[in-house]
Amino acid sequence: MKTIILIIIAYLLGSIPSGLWIGKTFYKKDIRQFGSGNSGTTNTFRILGVKAGFAVFLADLLKGTLATSLAYLPGVDTNPLWFGLAAIVGHVFPVFAKFKGGKAVATSAGMLLGYNPLFFFCSLALFLILLFITSMVSLSSMIAAVIITLSTFILPSILPVLLPEQDWLLSCIAVIVTAFIFYLHRQNIQRIRQGTESRISFGLNKQEKKK
Repeated sequence: MKTIILIIIAYLLGSIPSGLWIGKTFYKKDIRQFGSGNSGTTNTFRILGVKAGFAVFLADLLKGTLATSLAYLPGVDTNPLWFGLAAIVGHVFPVFAKFKGGKAVATSAGMLLGYNPLFFFCSLALFLILLFITSMVSLSSMIAAVIITLSTFILPSILPVLLPEQDWLLSCIAVIVTAFIFYLHRQNIQRIRQGTESRISFGLNKQEKKK
């Protein structure tokens, strides 16, 4: 019974619509009415800009971390990944926002932070490198998801300091979440192919613009 209650709490944590609330409170916009129609990090970056995008990313990350950390409460003997998964489901299908949420990237990262901080920070570094190279949150998220998923199978054998042992639940969730991320980014994939996907400017092309 305790586990069921905590899973519900994890789902409710994941259901907090960070992008929707930040958009309405500070920008007077319902971001679900723009872009892809999602209220997660990727669409926030596209519609509201970098500052709002990072704020939503951190909020959604924290949701996954807090939910996963419920497993470490006294008397709880459940794999923390189940609570993280509940938060991811809540993020994608939030009860507080008519079940129309984000694309699972930031909250999945939060689950990883709560489960294995070292692996999370390596994964975050990978994502930031990809973001710097591609300038696209969506493309960086999808590539990182694939690499992280493959890592859950490979790292226990070649780099146990990051993943000491094979956790099949982690690998299964990673595969499912990655597939879901690609599905939810299907419109982004189309825009990437067309060359119209939104990009983040890091200020490196200012000189070119002046010319």
